Parts: sequence; structure tokens; C-alpha cells
Amino acid sequence: MLSQLYIKNVAVISEASIGLQPGLNVFTGETGAGKTILIGAINAVLGERVSKEMIRTGETRATISALFTGLSPAAEQALAEAGYPVEENAVLIHREISADGKSSCKIDGRPATAAILRSVSALLINVHGQHDNQQLLSPQKHLGFIDSYGELGGLVQEYQAAYRDYMLVRRELASVNTDEAQKAHRIDLLSYQVNEIEAAELQPGEEEELRAQRKLIQNSLHVTQALGGSLAILEGGEEVPSLTSLLSELAENMTQAANYMEAAQPIAERLTDISYEFEGFPGEIQDLIDHFDCDPSQLDAIERRLDTIYNLKKKYGSSIEEILEFGARAAAELEEIETSDIRIEKLSAQLSSLEEKARSQAERLTQARTKAAKLFVKAVQGELIFLDMPSVQLSVCQEHKEMSLDGADELELFIATNVGEQAKSLAKIASGGELSRIMLSIKNVLADRDNIQTLIFDEVDTGVSGSAAQKIGKKLAQVAENRQVIVVTHLAQVASFARNHLFISKAAREDRTFTTIRPLSREERVRELARISGGEKISEIALRHAEEMLRDAGN
Repeated sequence: MLSQLYIKNVAVISEASIGLQPGLNVFTGETGAGKTILIGAINAVLGERVSKEMIRTGETRATISALFTGLSPAAEQALAEAGYPVEENAVLIHREISADGKSSCKIDGRPATAAILRSVSALLINVHGQHDNQQLLSPQKHLGFIDSYGELGGLVQEYQAAYRDYMLVRRELASVNTDEAQKAHRIDLLSYQVNEIEAAELQPGEEEELRAQRKLIQNSLHVTQALGGSLAILEGGEEVPSLTSLLSELAENMTQAANYMEAAQPIAERLTDISYEFEGFPGEIQDLIDHFDCDPSQLDAIERRLDTIYNLKKKYGSSIEEILEFGARAAAELEEIETSDIRIEKLSAQLSSLEEKARSQAERLTQARTKAAKLFVKAVQGELIFLDMPSVQLSVCQEHKEMSLDGADELELFIATNVGEQAKSLAKIASGGELSRIMLSIKNVLADRDNIQTLIFDEVDTGVSGSAAQKIGKKLAQVAENRQVIVVTHLAQVASFARNHLFISKAAREDRTFTTIRPLSREERVRELARISGGEKISEIALRHAEEMLRDAGN
């Protein structure tokens, strides 16, 4: 159960530490005091989406902490599987919202995601908000009610697995089984592309090599002149000494100087090395000249080859490597299409088998839902009788539909508000007060199935008064015998049944609004019930009536 709730800097709540008890806990207070904010804070700590707008004006962050004790085995298991093993059968969940819109979550002081909070908290607490009655207007939600009541989660999962397998193969078959004209057109295109690329016989690195050859041919005259000139400088002529001989003479002179001058020795050694190296240059350059084979007639062939590569690059990729990759993909697709008839045959046989399996699972689910729906209606009908709705007849309209992820059933709750009237959709004829009581009835019958220890109802008594309100209070007290129930209410008839009555009030101090939340003594409860019943001006009659309500409720 939710034992302790701590709230700081949330809207008008500066700071509040709220102790909650087993059984029925009730919150009352003036309109605008912060009851809705309280529910919002609880939803936040349970992992729901938050906004920086909930931070109290002038503050940089808001924090909410919730201590749960006496956890169910299912909750402990879920926490352990999520990586948060439980100690001493209790868990502390913390949520912090910053002014920059970011939030952080912790479970027992360890970081967690909002998604983890939502999955774990679903086994700890169930919050029924003011707008949840609208669920009754959605047939999709009705299907969920029946599945939950019938505990059909296993059957639903089995069906969904079969349906997903069926749809996967169905989509694959649709992608393969194309129109024959479209297939022929695709084969023609792919064949042309593959043949064009293969005919080119491209080689990786070929383009770079061709460009280098073209550059050499275009500059062959400059090359031969430069090589010949270099050789002439090295070898000299009849009137010009060779560079090689001059370097050799220079090295010899410095060597002689080094015999008498130690400082000249390094220069002499370097010049000697250079002269030896230069002696080999003439031969190497002559080899370049002798082997320089440059045929200008090849230039046209090179240009044509480069044009071919350029045209292929425009179609298939920015490089030879990309062109070859495109060709490989096209060839693979072509082979796939050409063998598609065999593949279609195999997929069709597989699809038939999977469809049969999915329809069989859908039929099992339909039968289970039909059985569960009858029991569900009977259980809810009993609750409605208790809540002063004996004439209301609830029924389930179940029709077949094409298979989808949720099964092959269209299911909707129908209601007849008076004996002899034709049952119609809840959305068409149910009033606000009727919806409140119907939803409470459904919550009660489902609570026995989900084993959630804490139920929260935010103004579940909307649109209800008089004897019906007292019945709601009594029903909530009955539910609270086996689990913790937390209720936000405006009705004294409901509040009178509380085991723990908490009062929410607000006051202005230093130009700021502050909300306080505190438990009421029995005397204070009498005055609060009188206020709710008769307004701010409390009469003796109102006080006596409030006292009587408490006694009738066993308090």
C-alpha cells in the first residue's frame, strides 16, 4: 500500500508529508485547495508525463516521493526483474522535475526511467481520475474490461503472436506477388543495368590509373626534354664539365682541407656521400629515357574509356566501387524476381498454414470472451443493484470482425436504464451520475482480478447525491476491507465512511498561496462533514446530521 507521500514545490503545495493508512482514506477540502494537484503529483511519481508548469512559481524544481509497503509477490517480482530487488517488503519511488523541463526518476535511490516506473507502478496502484469515466464511452476499453475480468492475457498473447506471424508473411507475399506487367518491366530494367555494368568490365582503381596515363601522354614532350636536360647537366659536354665530376672534385678538395682542419671533416664526409650518390643518377635517368614508352595514339582509347566510366557514374554511383555495388544489388534483385514464382508458392503455403493457426486462436479467444462477458455482466449487475441502480440492465454486444491485433471481436457494453427499454450504447444514454456508478462497479469487479493493493478514486461520485452517494461510500468502505482505497470527494456521505480523513486547505501568506494537508480528529470531521453538506455557515442541525452520518458509517 501507499504508506507515505511527500510533495515539495508542486503548484500551490510548498511542502507536504502525507501519512496514509490501510482501508479507506478520504481527502476533502475547498474547491481550488489542491485536491487535483495531489492526484497529479501521484500520477507523476508513478511515471506519467510531467510538465515544468507543475513547479511552484519561483522554484527551480519539484519533488515527489512515494513509499510503498507490504508489496505483493507480483510487485516484488516485477521490481526484481527490472533490476530493483526489494528489501524489507518496501520500495521508495522518487520523481524530480526541473525548470528546464527535464525530470529524473529513482527507485530506492537508484536511477530509473519513466517507462520502468509506469510498468512497476501498474502493479502497485490503480488511479481512477476524473476523466476516466470517459473510458466507458470507448468500445475498445470495453474489450479490455472483459479480457481483464476473464484473465485472458495468456490467450490474447498467444493469438497476437500467431497474428503477427501471419501478417509478416502476408506483407512479404504482397511485396513479391506483383503485377505481371510490372514484374516484366522491372526485369527489363534490371537486365539492362546488369548487362551494361558487366559489359564495361570495370576494375577498382582503373579510373585513377587512366587519368595518370592521360596526363603522362599529354605531357610526354616536356618529360623527355626534362629528362634529357637533367642527363646533360649531370654528364656535361666538351666545353662544360659534368656536375658529377664537379661534385667529386669538390669532395676531394674538402677532404684535403679536413686533413689539416678538423672542423671541415663533417662537410667533407657529407660531400663525399653526395658525390657517390650523384654518380648513380646518370644511369638511372638514362634507364628512364630508354624505357619511356609513350604512344600518343593511345590517348583516344583512354579518353573513350574515361567517357564510359563517366557515363556509368552518372547513372549508378560516384565511383567505380559504387557502380559495382549497384550492379551486385541489381543482379541479386533480378535473380529474386526471376525465381519469385517458386518463392510465391512457398510463401502462399506458409501463409495458409499461419492464417489457419491465427483464426483458430481467434476463435478460442472469442469463445473465452463470450464466457467472460456473461460473468462480467452478472458481477457488475450485482454492484449496480447495491448502488441504487436496480433497474439498469447491462449487456454486452459481441460481433465478429476481420482479424486485427486485438482479435476478431467487436465488443461494446450496452445499457437499458429502465425495465422494458431497449438496450443502447452507453455513450448515447448514460448520464454522468450513472457513468460514475457503472465505472465504480467495473473497478470493483476488476480489482478482485488484478490484485492491486491500492486504488485511488478522484471524484468517483461526480453527478451523484442522496442515497446513491451513501451507497457509493459504503461500497468504497467494503472494497477497502481488503485493500487500501484513497478517495478525493465532495460528498459528506462518502467522506463519513473514511478510516483516515485528510483535509486540504489553502491560505495566503506574504503574497503567496500555501496548501496544507492534515488528518482530522473526530470532532474536526464532524465540522468538515457539516461544511460539505451545508456550506461555510455551519448550523447545529448540520452538525447533528454530520454526527449521525459518522455513527451510521461506524465511525
